[in-house]
Amino acid sequence: MRKIYTNGNIYTLDSTKPLVQSVVIENGRFIDMGTDSEMLLHWSNPTCEVINFGGKTVTPGLVDSHLHLSLIADQFMNLDLTGVTSKSQMLEKIRDKARTLKPNEWLLGGGWDENLFIEGLIPTIEELDYVSPYNPLFLTRICTHAAVVNTRALERSNYHPSMSIPEGGSIVLNEQTKTPTGLVLESASEIFQQHIPEKSYEELLRSMRQAIHYSMERGLTSVHTNDPLFLGGLEQTYRIYDTLLNQEKLGLRANLLINHDFIEDIRAAGMYAGFGNETLNIGAIKIFADGAFGRRTALLTEPYHDDPNNYGEAMLDQESLIAIVRKARELSMPIAVHTIGDQALENVLDVLDLFPAVSHRDRLIHAQVLRKELIERLAVPSRVADIQPRFVVGDFPWVKERLGEKRIELAYAWKTLMEKGVICTGGSDSPVEPADPLLGIHAAVTRRAPGETHSGWNPKEKLLMYEAFRLFTDLTAYATNEETMKGTISRGKLADMTVLSNNPFSMLDPDELLDTKVEMTIIGGEIKFQQTNQYSTF
Repeated sequence: MRKIYTNGNIYTLDSTKPLVQSVVIENGRFIDMGTDSEMLLHWSNPTCEVINFGGKTVTPGLVDSHLHLSLIADQFMNLDLTGVTSKSQMLEKIRDKARTLKPNEWLLGGGWDENLFIEGLIPTIEELDYVSPYNPLFLTRICTHAAVVNTRALERSNYHPSMSIPEGGSIVLNEQTKTPTGLVLESASEIFQQHIPEKSYEELLRSMRQAIHYSMERGLTSVHTNDPLFLGGLEQTYRIYDTLLNQEKLGLRANLLINHDFIEDIRAAGMYAGFGNETLNIGAIKIFADGAFGRRTALLTEPYHDDPNNYGEAMLDQESLIAIVRKARELSMPIAVHTIGDQALENVLDVLDLFPAVSHRDRLIHAQVLRKELIERLAVPSRVADIQPRFVVGDFPWVKERLGEKRIELAYAWKTLMEKGVICTGGSDSPVEPADPLLGIHAAVTRRAPGETHSGWNPKEKLLMYEAFRLFTDLTAYATNEETMKGTISRGKLADMTVLSNNPFSMLDPDELLDTKVEMTIIGGEIKFQQTNQYSTF
């Protein structure tokens, strides 16, 4: 059935018709747009549904270019430590959770960030043992590149001092006693994860359903999400999404990044980049090249300013990285690589230069520390920088101590990237940062946290409101070769829209974004989330 959405303040992000009042939709796609009178005159008929936007501001459907929907789902099942501000509060939450569990049942969760802690210290293994004496415990840091465990977890995982640790990871030891402190870094987490019982398919399906609704409530119409490591592999991950999106038709669109661990599964299944449909499709091969700044595991060309003997860690040596990219190219697939430090980015670009580009674009995720020559190498049509504007909020001011004044000039340099012709996309890396695109846009425009009043961290890198919205709309569509399908409100494109309570493009103060609500999320012309009942249907 034909639908006409009228009386809107509709920013199309299409230069041919940048601002319209009304859009006409058939079969889930836009077929026309213009003034209310024009659209009603030309397209209205007795069977047509007319929906009044009530003068609200409408943008193309917002897209998150990099998150982990499975880890958002995990927060609905396990202990959520996001926003905890002290070690004592963290320990109290662990103790309360442990009291709800049976002896020997794993206590799982994550989201802690010691940079928010008043005392800046994470719990010791002795403290973790005290609050969780009968339950093995595994709690990931907000960045997911570190975790804390207790003695029960070490015992359940058969830890011993001479055991082999996965490449790129470490179990941190007390310098005096040479015993575990409880802190686990990077791939060493695998030692514990293999002993954690898998969630049932029904449990995963239920929590993923919640995560999808959660995303749409925040105005997201599409996500690019990386989940096979947390949803039981490629086959089960695809099955879960196919059930929820194609069969149950929840609404959200998803592009799946597939960890390199499952390349052979991709080959065996006959999948490829773009496999699927306009609701669910396969994206790039996901690789981790380095760690994160929080525990100083991001790989830098020069040592950390606050740790002069530490350059960070490469998750893979160059030979292994080349082998993975070669396998991806054999399937004509692009890669999407976690590269936070400048040396990690250089390593990946060196490998990419060895192989011809494929039809889908390669993605450099995060790209937080840059050098001028690296920016030039990013500024080619076959490469995309997946950036997370909210990292400015989460990482400053402490990251200045990690990097020093010299490097901070080209860190989180979103404006410079865009001005130099690099295709950039906007994401959250949720649950590292909130899966809320308006918060990401606010961070891109202000470069400061909500409530702060300074001019912004490295303010010359601020984006204009229009530029920030492009990160989460048409530019993100380029990352998955979907620029002809989504990203703008244009004839023939998928009818995805986000309706806002305020007009971001006329705001005198960008902090007004913080009071802006998502009123409606529309996917394929269908209302999938609605804040109020103020919209009238005739």
